[in-house]
Amino acid sequence: MEERQIGRSDLWTAPLVFGGNVFGWTADEPTSHRLLDHFVDTGFNAVDTADVYSKWVDGNHGGESETIIGNWVAKGGKRDRILLLTKVGMEMGDGGKGLARDYIVRSVENSLRRLQTDYVDLYQSHADDPDVSIDEPLEAYERLIKEGKVRFIGASNFTAERLGSALDASEAKGLPRYESLQPHYNLYERADFEAALAGLCRERQLGVITYFSLASGFLTGKYRSEADLGKSRRGDRVKGFLDDRGKRILAALDSVAADTGAKPAQIALAWLIAQPSVTAPIVSATSTAQWDEIAKAATLTLDDRAVKTLTDASAP
Repeated sequence: MEERQIGRSDLWTAPLVFGGNVFGWTADEPTSHRLLDHFVDTGFNAVDTADVYSKWVDGNHGGESETIIGNWVAKGGKRDRILLLTKVGMEMGDGGKGLARDYIVRSVENSLRRLQTDYVDLYQSHADDPDVSIDEPLEAYERLIKEGKVRFIGASNFTAERLGSALDASEAKGLPRYESLQPHYNLYERADFEAALAGLCRERQLGVITYFSLASGFLTGKYRSEADLGKSRRGDRVKGFLDDRGKRILAALDSVAADTGAKPAQIALAWLIAQPSVTAPIVSATSTAQWDEIAKAATLTLDDRAVKTLTDASAP
C-alpha cells in the first residue's frame, strides 16, 4: 500500500488515518483495542486523537481517547508500528485551553502520561489562539522537540492568513514549522479549504489530513431523507446536507458506485485521496468489519471521469 509523506517531515502515513474521536464515545475500550490491533495488522499506521476527546460525552472530562490508546500501547507493545497524532488547545474545562507556552508544556505531559509513551509523532495546534503571538506556540514546540517529547508539529482549524504567518515566522526565526494542516474537508464541505488553504498547503509543502472526511456519515449514502436521521446518534448533524446539492452528490456517488462496484463511502474517501493537496483523510470505524469496508478506499483508484463526475456534482 502506498505511503505518503506528511509535509517535509520524516513521517510517512498510509492513505487513511484512523480517527480516535470514537474511543471512549461510540467504541468502548475493548472494542477500541480490537480496532487498533486490526488497523495495524491490515497495514495502516497513523492514529489521530486529541486531549479533548471525548469530553462531549456525559460523564467524560477529556483525555478518554488518549487513555484508551495508551492502555493499548502498554498492553500490546506496538508503539513502534504506529504514528501517534494528538492535539492541544481546545477547551478542557477549568480555563484550560489555548496555545500559551506554559499551557502547551503542561498539556503535552498530560498527553504523554495518558498515551503511555515518551513522545508524540505529530503534535497539533487544535485551533488558532489569537490571544498569543504567532511565535509563542512555536517556541514552546521548539523546546518540546529538543527534549524529544515531540517529533513534528501540525495545525488544525487555522485560516490561510494565520497559517501563512506562522510558516513565515518559522522560516524567519528558525523555529519549528507546521508540517501539516488538519482541515474540515470532504465532498460536501469544499469551499473553505479550497478557497485559499489548499493552494497554500501545496505551495508551502504541508501535509493535509482531513477531518469529517465522510461528512458525519452523510457520504456513506445511508441518509437519504429526514426519515433516515434516526439511524445513528450522529444523524442530527446530517440534516443540513439533505439539500439539492447534497442529493446531487449522492446521485454522483451512486453513479460511480454502479461503474466501479465500490461503496459510496469508499468512493468519497478515494476522491479525497485523489486531491493533489490531500495526504490522507481521517476516518473512524466502530467495528473491524466496518473498518475493512472503509479501508478499501486506500487502494481504490478513480479514473478521471469518476473524479470529474464527483467534482462537478459537489461544486460549491
